[in-house]
Amino acid sequence: MSNVVAVNESNFDEITSSNEVAVIKFGAPWCGPCKMIAPVLDNLSTSMENVMFGDVNIDESGVLAQKFNVMSVPTILIFKNGSVAKQSLGFSPEDKLKNLISKYL
Repeated sequence: MSNVVAVNESNFDEITSSNEVAVIKFGAPWCGPCKMIAPVLDNLSTSMENVMFGDVNIDESGVLAQKFNVMSVPTILIFKNGSVAKQSLGFSPEDKLKNLISKYL
């Protein structure tokens, strides 16, 4: 079961600031690599319970994509205490992404 939350302009600040570490994927339904990384994030969301995982659909929340200069999808932003700590572009295998996130715990 996935713990990835749909994120948009109305809940973005709450999700990124009320959690010590938040991992937000910026993607789109038409994006092949976004579809490939979705199950990776689903798995991580169940195994890394102290991390909030979110998904921004850039077609519906273009303002957020512009705010964070998202130029390609998928883009993953790791937030630490409400601020961007790391950006990852494109698909990443589960073990690589887990290691990257773990650096901010």
